[in-house]
Amino acid sequence: MSLDALKTAGAKVVGVKQTARALQKKNASTVYIAADAEERITAPIKAECEKQDVPCITVENMQALGKACGIHAGASAAAILTN
Repeated sequence: MSLDALKTAGAKVVGVKQTARALQKKNASTVYIAADAEERITAPIKAECEKQDVPCITVENMQALGKACGIHAGASAAAILTN
Protein backbone atom coordinates (compact mmCIF):
# COMPACT_ATOMS: atom_id res chain seq x y z
CA MET A 1 0.00 0.00 0.00
CA SER A 2 1.18 3.48 -0.72
CA LEU A 3 0.24 6.92 0.48
CA ASP A 4 -2.44 7.04 -2.23
CA ALA A 5 -4.66 4.80 -0.11
CA LEU A 6 -4.29 7.24 2.79
CA LYS A 7 -5.01 10.25 0.58
CA THR A 8 -8.24 8.75 -0.72
CA ALA A 9 -9.41 7.09 2.50
CA GLY A 10 -12.81 8.22 3.68
CA ALA A 11 -12.20 7.70 7.38
CA LYS A 12 -8.76 8.34 8.83
CA VAL A 13 -7.10 9.75 11.91
CA VAL A 14 -3.92 11.80 12.11
CA GLY A 15 -1.51 11.97 15.04
CA VAL A 16 0.01 9.60 17.55
CA LYS A 17 -2.76 9.87 20.15
CA GLN A 18 -5.60 9.35 17.69
CA THR A 19 -3.78 6.48 15.97
CA ALA A 20 -3.14 4.79 19.32
CA ARG A 21 -6.81 5.26 20.23
CA ALA A 22 -7.94 3.72 16.93
CA LEU A 23 -5.68 0.71 17.57
CA GLN A 24 -6.98 0.40 21.12
CA LYS A 25 -10.55 0.30 19.80
CA LYS A 26 -9.44 -2.17 17.09
CA ASN A 27 -10.67 0.31 14.52
CA ALA A 28 -7.49 0.73 12.41
CA SER A 29 -7.07 -1.18 9.16
CA THR A 30 -3.68 0.28 8.14
CA VAL A 31 -1.22 2.43 10.09
CA TYR A 32 1.38 4.81 8.67
CA ILE A 33 4.47 5.89 10.64
CA ALA A 34 6.97 8.59 9.63
CA ALA A 35 10.55 7.33 9.47
CA ASP A 36 11.92 10.53 11.02
CA ALA A 37 9.52 10.52 13.99
CA GLU A 38 11.01 9.83 17.41
CA GLU A 39 11.27 6.11 18.14
CA ARG A 40 10.04 6.54 21.73
CA ILE A 41 6.80 7.95 20.34
CA THR A 42 6.22 5.48 17.52
CA ALA A 43 7.48 2.26 19.16
CA PRO A 44 4.26 1.58 21.13
CA ILE A 45 2.19 2.03 17.97
CA LYS A 46 4.43 -0.33 15.99
CA ALA A 47 4.22 -2.91 18.79
CA GLU A 48 0.42 -2.71 18.87
CA CYS A 49 0.25 -3.09 15.08
CA GLU A 50 2.34 -6.26 15.33
CA LYS A 51 0.19 -7.57 18.15
CA GLN A 52 -3.04 -6.98 16.19
CA ASP A 53 -1.57 -7.95 12.81
CA VAL A 54 -2.38 -4.53 11.37
CA PRO A 55 -0.16 -3.44 8.44
CA CYS A 56 2.28 -0.72 9.55
CA ILE A 57 3.77 1.23 6.66
CA THR A 58 6.82 3.45 7.10
CA VAL A 59 6.69 6.76 5.24
CA GLU A 60 9.84 8.69 4.29
CA ASN A 61 9.22 11.65 6.61
CA MET A 62 6.70 13.51 8.74
CA GLN A 63 6.14 16.21 6.12
CA ALA A 64 5.15 13.66 3.45
CA LEU A 65 2.77 11.93 5.87
CA GLY A 66 1.16 15.23 6.88
CA LYS A 67 0.72 16.20 3.24
CA ALA A 68 -0.89 12.84 2.43
CA CYS A 69 -3.32 13.43 5.29
CA GLY A 70 -4.24 16.84 3.92
CA ILE A 71 -2.64 18.92 6.67
CA HIS A 72 0.10 21.53 6.38
CA ALA A 73 2.06 20.32 9.40
CA GLY A 74 4.08 17.13 9.67
CA ALA A 75 2.54 14.02 11.21
CA SER A 76 4.26 11.21 13.11
CA ALA A 77 1.46 8.69 12.62
CA ALA A 78 -1.84 8.21 10.85
CA ALA A 79 -4.32 5.40 10.35
CA ILE A 80 -7.04 4.39 7.94
CA LEU A 81 -10.11 3.36 9.89
CA THR A 82 -12.39 0.40 9.35
CA ASN A 83 -16.09 1.12 9.04
